[in-house]
Amino acid sequence: MGYNTVKVEIEGGLATISVTRPKALNALNDEMITELGQAFTELEQDETTRVVIITGDGEKAFVAGADIRELQQADSVGAKRISEKGHELLTQIETSNLISIAAINGFALGGGCELAMACDIRYASDSARLGQPEITLGIIPGYGGTQRLPRLIGEGRALELLLTGNMVKADEALRLGLVESVFSPADLMDAARKLAGKILSMPPLAIMSIKRCVRQGLEGSLAAGIAIETAEFSSIFSTDDKNEGTTAFLEKRTPKFTGK
Repeated sequence: MGYNTVKVEIEGGLATISVTRPKALNALNDEMITELGQAFTELEQDETTRVVIITGDGEKAFVAGADIRELQQADSVGAKRISEKGHELLTQIETSNLISIAAINGFALGGGCELAMACDIRYASDSARLGQPEITLGIIPGYGGTQRLPRLIGEGRALELLLTGNMVKADEALRLGLVESVFSPADLMDAARKLAGKILSMPPLAIMSIKRCVRQGLEGSLAAGIAIETAEFSSIFSTDDKNEGTTAFLEKRTPKFTGK
């Protein structure tokens, strides 16, 4: 379908979603959240797509935050709806069988930082700036910033950023563990595509199994996570890909995985 605020490109098993409100620094508004959810749903239904790169249109911003005009006009009832809709989108991305890579090409603030944190892997350009500045507006993060940020960088560091509204540069975000790698702006998308290609070469069922283990395991105790891993480990042994992978290793050849 056609979109007003996002652009979707598909090549092989890789889809690239670009948010396209450059005049507003790609700020998340209600329409964009709706369209991102629709785009993700369509890609999830496309059996050939397995990896998604999310990035921002233009050179200045990944997503510079939520649309402040919409927030300014909202009361408590409207704010609850805004938060719930944002959470629904980010949970969809986080729990999807698709592997998501955030290619952070500029400002990723507020809702933009929250969008990036919901992705599985974050690559940033050295011009990127990340943060949760909601407190400077007299509000708090509404799309999971108070929950995902401490899980990624630790409680103290997260509180420091949340309580001050400070932005961090890409190199500091890397040191904190908020992003996985930093590249020049010219190399960012190539690096994200190279990573996507490597993931696409791996067995699809094992990829989905690993994501479930990690995501579900983080929600509970170590013992609960180990139980999840044991169940997934045993289940994967009934797949054709397991037989192909182990046989190819013993025969010293490249495996041909089929996702079965």
